[in-house]
Amino acid sequence: MFLPLLIVLLVLVIDQATKALARTWLALQPPMIFGEEFVAGGLARLTYFENPGAFLGLGADLPAQARFWVFTVVAVLLLSGLVVYAWRASAQTSTLMLVGISLLVAGGIGNLIDRIVNDGRVVDFMFVGVGWLRTGVFNVADMALTAGVIIAVFASLRRRPEHETAERHAEAPNP
Repeated sequence: MFLPLLIVLLVLVIDQATKALARTWLALQPPMIFGEEFVAGGLARLTYFENPGAFLGLGADLPAQARFWVFTVVAVLLLSGLVVYAWRASAQTSTLMLVGISLLVAGGIGNLIDRIVNDGRVVDFMFVGVGWLRTGVFNVADMALTAGVIIAVFASLRRRPEHETAERHAEAPNP
């Protein structure tokens, strides 16, 4: 259980430190644009934004009470479930899956901290893209969540064929 704890702590420290830097250096400032010499509009921007919604601002228009229940209470329940699952199943779970779950937990906690201390809003500050193809504004916790989902899906797909092969061998009749 050392690796999952290390991942969660490391992501939380980096996430909260970068959000503190964004509050200090980016709030009330124009966006910092990088890569304008390569692409019109730049490749990356650092800009301060407080997001009351979820991914890409989804749910930002919900009433404050509904946002609290969905983005705080439900998030706590889901994160608690992930932690309990990882704790109980760690011996039977692949390291790759534990890394994915750890990133999900870390990203969820990072954004949950923001919601609790920032009146339901999450600090976002990074924005990347080329031309019309651009991301929404995001933060380190969002990157951890995205990486966690990708890794967990990959780990579950990777595990499935081995499991199915073992089942087929067990069910095959002996000659």
